[in-house]
Amino acid sequence: MSTPNTAKPKKAKTPHARPVDTDQTQAEAAHHDNHHDGAGHGTVKSYVTGFILSVILTAIPFGLTMAHMLPASSLIPVVVAIGVVQILVHLYFFLHMNASSSQVWNNAAFIFTVLIVGILVIGSLWVMYHLNANMMPGMMPVE
Repeated sequence: MSTPNTAKPKKAKTPHARPVDTDQTQAEAAHHDNHHDGAGHGTVKSYVTGFILSVILTAIPFGLTMAHMLPASSLIPVVVAIGVVQILVHLYFFLHMNASSSQVWNNAAFIFTVLIVGILVIGSLWVMYHLNANMMPGMMPVE
Protein backbone atom coordinates (compact mmCIF):
# COMPACT_ATOMS: atom_id res chain seq x y z
CA MET A 1 0.00 0.00 0.00
CA SER A 2 1.43 3.39 -0.94
CA THR A 3 1.04 6.59 1.04
CA PRO A 4 -0.35 9.70 -0.64
CA ASN A 5 2.08 12.40 -1.66
CA THR A 6 1.73 14.96 1.13
CA ALA A 7 3.61 18.16 1.75
CA LYS A 8 6.24 18.17 4.44
CA PRO A 9 5.23 20.13 7.53
CA LYS A 10 6.91 23.49 8.10
CA LYS A 11 8.40 24.47 11.40
CA ALA A 12 6.68 27.16 13.43
CA LYS A 13 8.07 30.68 13.12
CA THR A 14 9.97 32.04 16.07
CA PRO A 15 10.86 35.70 16.42
CA HIS A 16 14.60 35.05 15.99
CA ALA A 17 14.65 32.22 13.47
CA ARG A 18 14.32 32.27 9.74
CA PRO A 19 11.22 30.43 8.46
CA VAL A 20 12.02 26.97 7.17
CA ASP A 21 10.59 26.11 3.80
CA THR A 22 11.66 22.87 2.19
CA ASP A 23 10.99 24.23 -1.30
CA GLN A 24 12.96 27.47 -0.76
CA THR A 25 16.59 27.67 -1.83
CA GLN A 26 19.28 29.25 0.31
CA ALA A 27 19.56 32.25 -2.06
CA GLU A 28 15.81 32.90 -1.92
CA ALA A 29 15.87 32.77 1.88
CA ALA A 30 18.76 35.24 2.05
CA HIS A 31 17.00 37.53 -0.44
CA HIS A 32 13.82 37.46 1.67
CA ASP A 33 15.73 38.21 4.90
CA ASN A 34 17.35 41.30 3.40
CA HIS A 35 14.01 42.95 2.50
CA HIS A 36 12.13 42.79 5.83
CA ASP A 37 8.81 42.48 4.01
CA GLY A 38 9.13 45.92 2.37
CA ALA A 39 8.82 47.90 5.61
CA GLY A 40 10.83 51.11 5.76
CA HIS A 41 13.14 51.38 8.71
CA GLY A 42 14.88 54.56 9.74
CA THR A 43 18.43 54.95 10.91
CA VAL A 44 19.60 56.85 13.94
CA LYS A 45 20.93 59.55 11.60
CA SER A 46 17.53 60.01 9.93
CA TYR A 47 15.73 60.18 13.29
CA VAL A 48 18.21 62.76 14.62
CA THR A 49 17.90 64.78 11.41
CA GLY A 50 14.11 64.71 11.69
CA PHE A 51 14.25 65.72 15.35
CA ILE A 52 16.59 68.65 14.69
CA LEU A 53 14.43 69.86 11.79
CA SER A 54 11.32 69.56 13.98
CA VAL A 55 12.90 71.61 16.76
CA ILE A 56 14.03 74.29 14.30
CA LEU A 57 10.61 74.39 12.63
CA THR A 58 9.00 74.79 16.05
CA ALA A 59 11.42 77.47 17.24
CA ILE A 60 11.02 79.72 14.18
CA PRO A 61 7.28 80.47 14.59
CA PHE A 62 7.69 80.66 18.36
CA GLY A 63 10.47 83.22 18.00
CA LEU A 64 8.59 85.23 15.37
CA THR A 65 5.51 85.35 17.59
CA MET A 66 7.27 86.17 20.85
CA ALA A 67 9.48 88.88 19.33
CA HIS A 68 6.59 90.49 17.39
CA MET A 69 8.77 90.56 14.28
CA LEU A 70 5.87 90.45 11.84
CA PRO A 71 2.39 91.96 11.85
CA ALA A 72 -0.45 89.49 12.51
CA SER A 73 -1.63 89.66 8.89
CA SER A 74 1.65 88.17 7.63
CA LEU A 75 2.57 86.15 10.75
CA ILE A 76 -0.39 83.76 10.45
CA PRO A 77 0.42 82.58 6.89
CA VAL A 78 4.10 82.17 7.84
CA VAL A 79 3.22 80.04 10.88
CA VAL A 80 0.80 77.92 8.81
CA ALA A 81 3.40 77.43 6.05
CA ILE A 82 6.05 76.36 8.56
CA GLY A 83 3.49 74.03 10.15
CA VAL A 84 2.86 72.35 6.78
CA VAL A 85 6.61 71.92 6.28
CA GLN A 86 6.85 70.39 9.74
CA ILE A 87 4.06 67.93 8.90
CA LEU A 88 6.02 66.87 5.81
CA VAL A 89 9.19 66.43 7.90
CA HIS A 90 7.30 64.18 10.33
CA LEU A 91 5.78 62.15 7.51
CA TYR A 92 9.14 61.58 5.85
CA PHE A 93 11.54 61.13 8.77
CA PHE A 94 9.32 59.48 11.39
CA LEU A 95 6.51 57.74 9.48
CA HIS A 96 8.80 56.85 6.52
CA MET A 97 6.21 57.81 3.93
CA ASN A 98 7.82 58.17 0.52
CA ALA A 99 7.15 57.28 -3.11
CA SER A 100 8.38 53.67 -2.86
CA SER A 101 6.16 50.85 -4.03
CA SER A 102 5.83 49.46 -0.51
CA GLN A 103 4.16 52.70 0.64
CA VAL A 104 1.37 52.83 -1.96
CA TRP A 105 -1.43 51.87 0.46
CA ASN A 106 -0.12 54.13 3.23
CA ASN A 107 0.06 57.07 0.82
CA ALA A 108 -3.43 56.35 -0.52
CA ALA A 109 -4.85 56.21 3.01
CA PHE A 110 -3.08 59.46 3.91
CA ILE A 111 -4.35 61.27 0.80
CA PHE A 112 -7.89 60.03 1.49
CA THR A 113 -7.66 61.26 5.08
CA VAL A 114 -6.39 64.68 3.99
CA LEU A 115 -9.21 64.89 1.44
CA ILE A 116 -11.90 64.06 4.00
CA VAL A 117 -10.48 66.49 6.60
CA GLY A 118 -10.20 69.19 3.91
CA ILE A 119 -13.83 68.71 2.87
CA LEU A 120 -14.90 68.83 6.50
CA VAL A 121 -12.96 72.00 7.33
CA ILE A 122 -13.75 73.89 4.11
CA GLY A 123 -17.41 72.84 4.26
CA SER A 124 -17.70 73.95 7.88
CA LEU A 125 -16.12 77.33 7.12
CA TRP A 126 -18.42 77.77 4.11
CA VAL A 127 -21.54 76.97 6.15
CA MET A 128 -20.49 79.28 8.99
CA TYR A 129 -19.75 82.14 6.57
CA HIS A 130 -23.11 81.81 4.86
CA LEU A 131 -24.98 81.51 8.14
CA ASN A 132 -23.26 84.65 9.37
CA ALA A 133 -23.99 86.54 6.13
CA ASN A 134 -27.63 85.43 5.98
CA MET A 135 -28.42 85.93 9.65
CA MET A 136 -27.25 89.54 10.01
CA PRO A 137 -29.63 91.56 12.27
CA GLY A 138 -30.36 94.12 9.53
CA MET A 139 -31.49 91.43 7.08
CA MET A 140 -34.14 89.90 9.31
CA PRO A 141 -37.73 90.87 8.46
CA VAL A 142 -39.33 93.39 10.84
CA GLU A 143 -42.81 92.53 12.03
